[in-house]
Amino acid sequence: MLARLFAPRITAYAHCDLPCGVYDPAQARLEAESVKACMVKYNDSSDADFKARAISIKEERSNMVKEHLWVLWTDYFKAPHFEKYPQLNDLFNQATKLAGAGGTKGTVDVAVADQLLGKIDEIAAIFWETKKA
Repeated sequence: MLARLFAPRITAYAHCDLPCGVYDPAQARLEAESVKACMVKYNDSSDADFKARAISIKEERSNMVKEHLWVLWTDYFKAPHFEKYPQLNDLFNQATKLAGAGGTKGTVDVAVADQLLGKIDEIAAIFWETKKA
């Protein structure tokens, strides 16, 4: 009873409560690779239960891609980055949309997963350029 009294009433989730500085677009890419693999396996299977599991995992991982991209977009990149790379906001917008309902969450078309991976690679190239400075 005492444990329930002192138990937290609200659970908060965050990438990091401190500015840890540990950011890497590889996290988004890894999840996007998983999305693509789920699509390939979905398309290669005739088992309805397997296909349902593949869809569920694909949608969960698509959401994780968006979350990893949002952390980079909102926490890592700062005003000077957006000034130096004016295409950056548009790249993030395109990538997160490709990971959303109009993208990998809403299709099993592997070409859409490849487009998402391409956008993540473009973001990663800029990310690594900023790390050199």
